[in-house]
Amino acid sequence: MIEFLPPGASHVVALRASGRVNADDLQEAIDAIEALKKTHPRISLYTEIDEMRWMTLTAMLRDLGYGLTQIGDMAHYHRAAVVTDHNWLRPLASLENHLFKPFEVRIFDTHHRDEAKEWVRDLPEAPQAADADEATAG
Repeated sequence: MIEFLPPGASHVVALRASGRVNADDLQEAIDAIEALKKTHPRISLYTEIDEMRWMTLTAMLRDLGYGLTQIGDMAHYHRAAVVTDHNWLRPLASLENHLFKPFEVRIFDTHHRDEAKEWVRDLPEAPQAADADEATAG
């Protein structure tokens, strides 16, 4: 099951995965991400993984398929915080950081939940038009 959480910032999609996650649950998360990308140039993701027991095969395939479609769209993503005590997720986050350079993924233990929320709320300011003009002229 996926439950949406208060995002804490307008550019953040926040959710909690628990129990069994199926393809319909995952599609709701994908739809929320896509809707936010239409209104924000860069977004961040906050995910709590509690007692998630498993994802259905269809959900795993949908997650993989969606991830592959986003490879050319990584400029829309800023950060992803995953809050969990499941240590097996740490190597996956490290791999994602190497594969998707502009997109930073971090795992936080559950007792660092507030730190994770603060981290995804941070979004660098877009360069001002004058700054962009100076950069191209210089």
